Amino acid sequence: MPSTSADNTSLASPDGRAGIDAALVKRLIAAQFPQWVGLPVTPVAVDGWDNRTYRLGEEMTVRLPTAPGYAPAVAKENEWLPRLAPELPVAIPPILGLGEPGEGYPFPWSVRGWLPGTTADRGRIDDLPQFAVSVAEFVRALHRCDPTGGPLAGEHSGYRGASPAHYDEETRGLLAALVGHVDVTRAAAVWEAALAARWQGRPVWFHGDLAAGNLLVADGKLSAVIDFGTSGVGDPACDLVIAWTMLSGDSRQAFRQEVGQDDGTWARARGWALWKALLLVRQHLGDNPELAAAHQHVIAEVLDDHDRAVR
Repeated sequence: MPSTSADNTSLASPDGRAGIDAALVKRLIAAQFPQWVGLPVTPVAVDGWDNRTYRLGEEMTVRLPTAPGYAPAVAKENEWLPRLAPELPVAIPPILGLGEPGEGYPFPWSVRGWLPGTTADRGRIDDLPQFAVSVAEFVRALHRCDPTGGPLAGEHSGYRGASPAHYDEETRGLLAALVGHVDVTRAAAVWEAALAARWQGRPVWFHGDLAAGNLLVADGKLSAVIDFGTSGVGDPACDLVIAWTMLSGDSRQAFRQEVGQDDGTWARARGWALWKALLLVRQHLGDNPELAAAHQHVIAEVLDDHDRAVR
């Protein structure tokens, strides 16, 4: 997979999605990076939603935002990833060039180095608890990075790193809409606990979207973390959501022990996991019942975890 692969939703990547195609990428490269003219440009097989990613030769990728709301991440990543990389235990996307709007394309874009590996499917991981420890080690290292001058959580991070209260109205609306599909009484208790556990710590760097599609595996082990579009400086609770979306049993416990964090941070993390899972259940109930069921399972795991925490 490329260093700029998946956002929240991975999908097959037909050329031309969001008005971006290989011909456009070739024109942009020719106009702004003539040293790379002639290298083949091909869409990646599985892409994210926020950006289109193209392979440029064998060693590079081109990443192009698909809408205005995703464009600010380009400058943020290009400025901060080179600063963060030396402090982290696994690779993150190397920045090779910053492109400007042109050739009819209205947003900034970037050229990155290709990172080998495949997305973190559980079947490709040799030892899931050890993988969970590696993810936790990455999280802790990121949280130790100097936050001075970093972008404070807000619109650019989808409000990850801020209080989950930003999504209070939406979450309550989702609970009302999903009566009969999730245990809304218990879910409401999880949400209230998340809002009550106010964050009072010092701001730290967070990734914001530690999902399987943004973790690369090579030789069965974590090799890279990609897509820092929702990263920023603030509350680290959002980086714990993977405990329920990808991990379970021994691997979840291994992650929890290695990553640490206090009870309040875990309460907010459950709130973040609940909000997103509710959103995806509501989105897919009609068109993809199997996917909706997967997110209903995440909700059930979050509810059970909350019940254990308050006993």
